[in-house]
Amino acid sequence: MRTVGRALRKWIERLARRTRGEPTMLSRMTLEQFAEALAAATPTPGGGSASAQAGAMAASLIQMMCGLTAGRERYRAHDEAVRAIRARAEGLRKDLLALVDRDAQAYDEVVRALRLPKGTDAEKQARSEALQRANLFAIETPLAIADACAALMGLASEMTYMGNLNAVSDVGVAALLAYAGLRGAVLNIRVNLKGVADETHAGKLRERVRRLEVDSEKLREEALTAVYARTNGR
Repeated sequence: MRTVGRALRKWIERLARRTRGEPTMLSRMTLEQFAEALAAATPTPGGGSASAQAGAMAASLIQMMCGLTAGRERYRAHDEAVRAIRARAEGLRKDLLALVDRDAQAYDEVVRALRLPKGTDAEKQARSEALQRANLFAIETPLAIADACAALMGLASEMTYMGNLNAVSDVGVAALLAYAGLRGAVLNIRVNLKGVADETHAGKLRERVRRLEVDSEKLREEALTAVYARTNGR
């Protein structure tokens, strides 16, 4: 878990450097404002930002479950693990809220590249290179969302076994929200893969996406099975 966390954190920091100085407003909106922004007839925010928001809500529910479990006598045997999960979920929530904005900025970067002049050979070359950079950024962002959501699905699955029984359905919802966030991010990755000129790199990305899809199905099933087992008293 720690290795995945360090890798994801480095990825988020790299994405942040790409958009330094740009406004980050979506993650600061109220729920009503964000819903209205999604409903607007504009390209952004779109499914990528919504996927990141779904992941952030999953993280919040996991934190809630941990808060209702840590320090309670009945669950004392798991106290240290629960506190560690809560800290991890908090970090992922912050990452995903940042990615709500990053996803919209990634789209804007592609649009800027498309608008570059292409009258001369030099301009065409510069535009092509800018498009490649923008397309890779547009893939890296949902990949970071998917990675964060996959990590959250693992945390949710752990908490279904050791968390407060009265909140086990909430952590089941967390697993489903993280699953939705992951699969939504994967859709965006697949759409943007067609813009990657390096077929070797594109192939590696496709394989990574395939693994995320397979792992997410297993984690979703594991979490829901545990929720049903505990709520049925088994």
